[in-house]
Amino acid sequence: PKLLLLDEPFGALDALTRGGLQDQLMKICEESKVTSVMVTHDVDEALLLSDRIVMLTNGPEAQIGQILEVNIPRPRKRMEVVNHPSYYALRNEMVYFLNQQKRVKQRRAKQQSPVIARNGLEKINLDIGFIPLTDCAPLVVAKEKGFFQAHGLEEVSLSREPSWKAIAQGVAEGRLDAAQMVAGMPIGMLLGLDGKAPVPVCSAMTLSRNGNSIIFSKDLYRQGIRTLQDFKAAIAKSPDKVHTLGMVHSASMHNLLFRYWLAAGGIDPDLDVGLTVIPPPQMVSNLKAGNIDGYCSGDPWNSHAVNSGTGFVMARSLDILPGHIEKVLGVTEDWAQKYPQTHLALVKALLEACDYCDDRRNREEILALISQEQYIGADPKDIRPGFIDPYNSGTEAEPEMLYNFNQFYVDKTNGPDRLEMVWVMAQMARWGLIPFPKNWVEVVDRVLRPDVFGQAVRELGLPDIARDRRTIELFDGTVFNLDDPIQYLHNVKIKRGVRIEEILIEQIGSQCSIKLLA
Repeated sequence: PKLLLLDEPFGALDALTRGGLQDQLMKICEESKVTSVMVTHDVDEALLLSDRIVMLTNGPEAQIGQILEVNIPRPRKRMEVVNHPSYYALRNEMVYFLNQQKRVKQRRAKQQSPVIARNGLEKINLDIGFIPLTDCAPLVVAKEKGFFQAHGLEEVSLSREPSWKAIAQGVAEGRLDAAQMVAGMPIGMLLGLDGKAPVPVCSAMTLSRNGNSIIFSKDLYRQGIRTLQDFKAAIAKSPDKVHTLGMVHSASMHNLLFRYWLAAGGIDPDLDVGLTVIPPPQMVSNLKAGNIDGYCSGDPWNSHAVNSGTGFVMARSLDILPGHIEKVLGVTEDWAQKYPQTHLALVKALLEACDYCDDRRNREEILALISQEQYIGADPKDIRPGFIDPYNSGTEAEPEMLYNFNQFYVDKTNGPDRLEMVWVMAQMARWGLIPFPKNWVEVVDRVLRPDVFGQAVRELGLPDIARDRRTIELFDGTVFNLDDPIQYLHNVKIKRGVRIEEILIEQIGSQCSIKLLA
């Protein structure tokens, strides 16, 4: 036959028989070069057998929802497939799609979960997204220590998401009420980053600062590549080799600081190396497999690379830009307008949780909370460095005590900061990710909500913890001035074609349209 059609052929079999027949089917297809179309509800079976997975939406009138290319080489052996660096990323993508379909089905059955209003709040049942990283601590603490409940938010669910892409999607589609976001995501979503439909997103507080490192393969360390200049020399010696580096999202500080650090050392992050997006939990497996030479991520995945002997820390983000903004609270503008008292209660609960997180007497307790499987699900020994213990770089240097490696509240951490958001926007424009708005004041004011933050601070009886007006000074001596970001963009040497455009944003329902005026 030219085509084999199989409708769940192994579904009713025991595991041993099923495994044997799966191996036989792969052998038949390999030898005869016959195309097979197979229906299965088994995620792992699909990844083992297929070259392409076509995922269908719920019926009636099901449609193709998403297609995944399975780039795992053949012939395949079961354990080699499971250990392939792409396996869990693909599996997470499939499970995420299936969970979306499950929620769609449940929503249709219930005609959408009712909004529960109580305690003077418009909504007390919230779904909040996060990524399994050490700096998800304020969200976990707010739930586990009762800060959400104390402010009337009695039914908060924390949703562990597989990637930052999933976070953005969840907030944009309304599946998530709010989320921990990378610093540039609110601006990126508003301006339609990566070709997505623009969605107005606002941020009323910063959740954390610092916390990232730049990791390189231990193989490079053994080759004598210990510094940025060593890496530049290695690139020059092998111009035909493409060094691939991982980062977590184009709007993240991981990407922007990684690019800044490389460019400061004379390395063009687009022309001299290749940057690719990888979810944080998949960084170490990709480094170990040799798919990437290094990456920039948050902990515990950096310490996991060090502790496993896979990588070493070449630089820390707090050395590149001390006290930099890292994660922010993000909600859609539509949601904030619909639930203003709920939004205020959410900020108050998280402010108290951030304060709790930065009392180092609480860190051992917090470690036990965030280590749980439903949150980070990592070995506590990979979370401890920087969070509690001295930070080990995996080099000959002695571990160093860095009290602000994970910063949640001290030094006015939490206030929305116009200067930082403009710097983030300038870096995104520098690399051609977005046009830089000529009317940047208007755009930043659309994203930041210092009014909500200020009201929360006053109602909690806290002193003024708004950020001070200042300049930003980076590790290479460059000073960024809020009053002239466009001149800064003209002056930087390594960059893409920078576009300066007036951006007019018009609300259309929960989304918006953008007009670019030269």
